[in-house]
Amino acid sequence: MKWTGLNELREKYLSFFESKGHLRLPSFPLIPKDDNSLLLINSGMAPMKKYFTGEVTPPRMRVTTCQKCIRTPDIERVGITARHGTYFEMLGNFSFGDYFKHEATAWAWEFFTKVLEMPEELLYCSIYEKDDEAFDIWTKEVGVDPSHIVRLGKEDNFWEHGSGPCGPCSEIYFDRGVEKGCGSPNCSVGCDCDRFVEVWNLVFTQFENDGKGNYSNLDHPNIDTGMGLERLACVMQGVDNLFLVDTVQNIMKKVSELSGVNYGDNDKNDISLRVITDHIRSTTFMIGDGVMPSNEGRGYVLRRLLRRAARHGRMIGINEPFLYKICETVISENKSAYPELEEKKQLITKLIKVEEESFCKTIEQGMKMLGDIMSKDIKVLSGEDAFKLNDTYGFPIDLTREILAEKNIDVDIDGFNELLAQQKKRARDARKNAGADAWISDSADLSALTATVFKGYEMMENDSKIIGIIKDGELADSAFEGDNVVIITDETSFYAESGGQIGDSGDICSENGCARVETTVKNPSGIFMHSAKVSSGVLTVGDSVHCTVDKKRRESIMRNHTAGHLLQAALRNILGDHVEQAGQLVDEHRVRFDFTHFSALTKEELKKAEDIVNEQIFNAIETDVREMPIDEAKKMGAMALFGEKYGDVVRVVNIPGFSIELCGGTHAKNTAHLGLFKILSESSVAAGVRRIEAVTGRGVLKLCNKHTAMISDAAAALKLQNSEELVRGCTQAANELKDRNKQIEKLGGELASMRISGLFDKAETVGSYSLITARIDGITADAMREMCAAAVNKNSDCVIALASANDGKATIAVACGEKARANGANAGKLVKAVAQLAGGNGGGKPDMAMAGAKDIEKLDDALAAVKGML
Repeated sequence: MKWTGLNELREKYLSFFESKGHLRLPSFPLIPKDDNSLLLINSGMAPMKKYFTGEVTPPRMRVTTCQKCIRTPDIERVGITARHGTYFEMLGNFSFGDYFKHEATAWAWEFFTKVLEMPEELLYCSIYEKDDEAFDIWTKEVGVDPSHIVRLGKEDNFWEHGSGPCGPCSEIYFDRGVEKGCGSPNCSVGCDCDRFVEVWNLVFTQFENDGKGNYSNLDHPNIDTGMGLERLACVMQGVDNLFLVDTVQNIMKKVSELSGVNYGDNDKNDISLRVITDHIRSTTFMIGDGVMPSNEGRGYVLRRLLRRAARHGRMIGINEPFLYKICETVISENKSAYPELEEKKQLITKLIKVEEESFCKTIEQGMKMLGDIMSKDIKVLSGEDAFKLNDTYGFPIDLTREILAEKNIDVDIDGFNELLAQQKKRARDARKNAGADAWISDSADLSALTATVFKGYEMMENDSKIIGIIKDGELADSAFEGDNVVIITDETSFYAESGGQIGDSGDICSENGCARVETTVKNPSGIFMHSAKVSSGVLTVGDSVHCTVDKKRRESIMRNHTAGHLLQAALRNILGDHVEQAGQLVDEHRVRFDFTHFSALTKEELKKAEDIVNEQIFNAIETDVREMPIDEAKKMGAMALFGEKYGDVVRVVNIPGFSIELCGGTHAKNTAHLGLFKILSESSVAAGVRRIEAVTGRGVLKLCNKHTAMISDAAAALKLQNSEELVRGCTQAANELKDRNKQIEKLGGELASMRISGLFDKAETVGSYSLITARIDGITADAMREMCAAAVNKNSDCVIALASANDGKATIAVACGEKARANGANAGKLVKAVAQLAGGNGGGKPDMAMAGAKDIEKLDDALAAVKGML
């Protein structure tokens, strides 16, 4: 058996199954498409589910992949042991009703014994205890020694999840030798020791489970196999765990280079080295597939992994951002199989660095808070403190739990979750918007309906037939005036919301009735659903109808979508190739474009972007839109959407000489149709993601009219004859205000001096101090400061304490002269003590300090207490 590198093993496997008539598919992105049941792809079969269920037709009946996977249920164990990892690759060959057990077993054995030259005497197979068919195939057809076949029970060798397709499985094990075993005379396949390693699992999906324990044969049984690439590499390289596999080991060596810590020196350092090595693999691939750091969902997983790795970096002496340097090694080790990593290298490294720098700003304070907590004799951290660590210092709750667990301290998770839920509810309430989405239901069974034929690229109205109506979440035969429904037609010119472009609105009418379409969406099977309200008459399944898109609205949407393409090209021209679309919303009012960048754009950069886009509009470039094979599109330099998965044939939107992107949206036929382009705002969305909102065409006209009205109203408010004098009028008004403020300031000083003169008459001698206390309601904090300063300047023995109630708020000011301070008086301590008597707090320097108070009724008593304090 020859030592084989991980990258070579991957290629050998995929090439082998290509030779058996399989279509090699690239790894699906880690972000699941049209599958809300998963946060991240966690198995080779996960992105194939709809092929197995028949919801989507597979590109070929035989498919092979090497799938990127992320699993994080036991993340706190990663590093503690060498067996656990969050990122792995799963090799798989799949048959969708084509071949079955005979071919799957024969090819698996051929790949192991002929291609990889594994010794047959070191290979063992497990089968489901009742699967005599598999036993006969392995022993009589493949030629496996019956003594190397082990029958196991349903728990080990039968794959099922509730009702639905299921079946027995057969696993292939590699015998690593007696020295790796437990020493028991009964040690064999299924033992918990390290001798027999399960390498490949072949699932024979041949039954349908009705959920009540009854099984029936499937008409077309399937094959689903899975083999961990890293585990196979361990076998082929003769190493004990994934961290010693060639490509992973090279990543760990980079960590050692940066830290000066070597693997194997001591157990504690080894844990940190494994954590960092695993987590940087995961995060590099996640960002490469479009996951961005956030506090929810898959973005939270990414942030948690990065911050856990950053903390372990500090534990081995790395006190500055470093993960971004290691991700370059990850990319280098994997770019042959995943070239998109090299393409996204600048973005991945920059984003990781920004996230590290952000965490570095708060980690010291957070660790200090945790250190103070762990030094106390407590058993449980309160939900409030856990929430503060998360919200203020950026510590994911799981990281807090892991750190505290080292000191046997629990966390009040219920209290934390309650506070988190309250925060999320506030955010939801702030953005709540009840719209047409409420009408759309995915509960109705649409399996009998065919995908809708979309005509909207060529036309904005078409004749069609109603093939389905959904009312109150159920399929209905008819809909009447006033009903809120979803209408499904066999063909439509209405664009369904996708790719950030909002769905079309308009009308669907028959001879007997009409419905106003508010928006359009589509389900994963390509069925377009028109959310509508029947405006007159009755609509019935089977009716011939005429679909009419709101042309004016669609054209505005098209202008804004094309503007988004022009804007992305302009930003890449100005800022660099790290700019990638990270999100988009295109409607009739504006384009909202989210993109990867790591600092706010300057006014100059925004103006330059605006000017570049407008220049392309003035050039009146014809938009070239066509479908072509994806390889041809890539050769043309077409940009793909960040983290998106495309088919073999793609739609390319080309603005010759300036922008070329893969896009399924609708666009202006000529850039001149945009009219003008104007940026409204630029802001931050998340770490490493910026947002620009802009308008085109009628949106610019509306903006101009709005600004013209504002200018006119402002000129009228300043009593100017015409708006052209507005700048002069504003300048004049500002100068007049400035002069008046100076006069007010001067008068305020004079008034303070006058008031102080009166207060000195009431000064009281307290020991070596001259004490002045007074309550003067309605004066500003600045006036109080002026009066205090005047008093101590006039008499250095003076201690003055003033209080004022103003608009329901109380302010206290204390000042101590030079001699008073020399005798021990301290304004900061005095103002704090006085404020606390009135339900407030504050402090400051020994010479001058201020504080706020809540209980106005206690101000007089608080001032009276100053004498006793002195």
